[in-house]
Amino acid sequence: MEQNKIPQATAKRLPLYYRFLNNLNQQGKKRVSSKELSEAVKVDSATIRRDFSYFGALGKKGYGYNVEYLLGFFRSTLDQHEVTEVALIGAGNLGTAFLKYSFMKNNNIRITKAFDADWEKVGTDIDGVPIYHVDQLFEKLEDTKVVILTVPATEADNIADKLVQAGVNGILNFTPARITVPSHVRVHHIDLAVELQSLVYFLKHYPLDTKE
Repeated sequence: MEQNKIPQATAKRLPLYYRFLNNLNQQGKKRVSSKELSEAVKVDSATIRRDFSYFGALGKKGYGYNVEYLLGFFRSTLDQHEVTEVALIGAGNLGTAFLKYSFMKNNNIRITKAFDADWEKVGTDIDGVPIYHVDQLFEKLEDTKVVILTVPATEADNIADKLVQAGVNGILNFTPARITVPSHVRVHHIDLAVELQSLVYFLKHYPLDTKE
């Protein structure tokens, strides 16, 4: 099935399934039910079955899903058989936290280079990731197509323009700014302040059912 026929909501859940299946496989578990998957990833069973149905017959009624087979399938679907190199722009507090986080523990994504405007950071490294100056974007990005953006909001649009010119086509934007890019560039916005405000609002106005 062509990937563009899969709903985006389904595509966003695939990494969740992959992570859980990878954990099960490391524990030596051979099969898993949609109910077990549901409880682990907090997605209802009907949604999981519908998500999986887009890829054909992945399980058997009464048996569940073969963990090793399913893991291999999603590894291929998510291109986890090869390492994806990512660059980070903005080596401040948040950017440094990303550089110290080992993405390779759970998937094949690796930050291989970082950029910052602070000359005191340029030429150093954080956990083995070299820091370059933002003026070196065109020179150093080369074939890197995905970046994490953690610069000040006032610099986001300017840096985004440079990234587009450098050939980047995927940006994970952690700034509050809603950057403007051409239609061929995909941007995922993650505003931590907005997410926290949303959580507080839901806690106040949509309290979860509690059972004694």
